[in-house]
Amino acid sequence: MLMRGLLALAGLVLASGAVAQGVPAPAARWEAGKNYFVIDPPQPTESNGKVEVLEVFSYGCPHCNEFQPIAENIRKSLPAGTSFRYLPAGFGRASWETFARAYYVAEALGILDKTHAALFKAIYTERKVNGVSPSLDEIAGVYAASAGVKAEDVVATATSFAVNAKVKRGEAYVKATGVDGTPTLIVNGKYRLDAKSAGSYPALQELVQYLVAKEGAK
Repeated sequence: MLMRGLLALAGLVLASGAVAQGVPAPAARWEAGKNYFVIDPPQPTESNGKVEVLEVFSYGCPHCNEFQPIAENIRKSLPAGTSFRYLPAGFGRASWETFARAYYVAEALGILDKTHAALFKAIYTERKVNGVSPSLDEIAGVYAASAGVKAEDVVATATSFAVNAKVKRGEAYVKATGVDGTPTLIVNGKYRLDAKSAGSYPALQELVQYLVAKEGAK
């Protein structure tokens, strides 16, 4: 009995030490290779030393449209020292590449905060943009209405050298991280996960928090 009590006390001391150092408590329910996948080699992030959560998505993906409120909840719930960003995937589809260019155009013009939700709405609610075969002119009209930019600037930027380069880098990143569907989340360039691997959307949000804490404790 005495030995059992000493072992229990030692366990409590170790656990409290881990919490004090900011190390996330072991989560037996999360299993690498099942609930999330380790990316080897890890990929660089763009968050200046912060822990990064990245959503690989497409405006042409209906599931991404449904996931958008959840992505926003994840973004808002992240602790200090964490960043959230998006990366549009193309997967060799002409329509998805057009949507990827649309994202990078908004980023280049500094209007992403005004156009991101607006473009999803224009595709799936207002039907102003064809989700299967979109045109830059349709997207330019949405950006002009939601952000006040000139339609011709949108079209010109979409085929600029900078946007072309970002499309290529984005596709290289998707391949390097093993992403084969959307929406998929990447935590700090090291872990890949989605709702299917986590088990549900609520579980996905919990798993993101676990992996963020794990990275933040390093």
